[in-house]
Amino acid sequence: MANNASAADMPEKPNPALKKLDCLIGRWKNSGDAQGSSEYEWMEGGFFLIQRFDFRMGRRRFKGIEYIYFDEDTKTLRSHLMDNAGHDFTYTRDIGGNILTIWFGEKGSDNFYRGRFSRDRNIITGRWQWPEGPGKSGGYQLNLTRVPDEGAKKRPARVP
Repeated sequence: MANNASAADMPEKPNPALKKLDCLIGRWKNSGDAQGSSEYEWMEGGFFLIQRFDFRMGRRRFKGIEYIYFDEDTKTLRSHLMDNAGHDFTYTRDIGGNILTIWFGEKGSDNFYRGRFSRDRNIITGRWQWPEGPGKSGGYQLNLTRVPDEGAKKRPARVP
């Protein structure tokens, strides 16, 4: 997202790189070490993808929102995430082929999530990982399974 100094130069249309995120639209069930749900939808205008999430890791519950956008300064898909635990994090994302990568902070960070989409793009299987000292790494498993849209099943098929 451009900063305030360049507000007069804001793009009139969303950057085409945002289209990579279309595959995330909808509701997802989270499993693995984080149990819960997340939902992605486009903000009107298409400049921001909004994720709302609610999950548990152990005894802790995290509920929050993330705004994902194309950052004109870094030419990357960036996001801001805020939650009920007071976190205010910045991430960088990329989707290439069937791989979703989310870096904590800058692209190339050693704290990242890498998930693989199933062939039908309805399941993402992956893991967050980060270094925890020489030769050691931390992390957790995070899988997402798309929740079928019940409303879509109830709507009659359109006849061309």
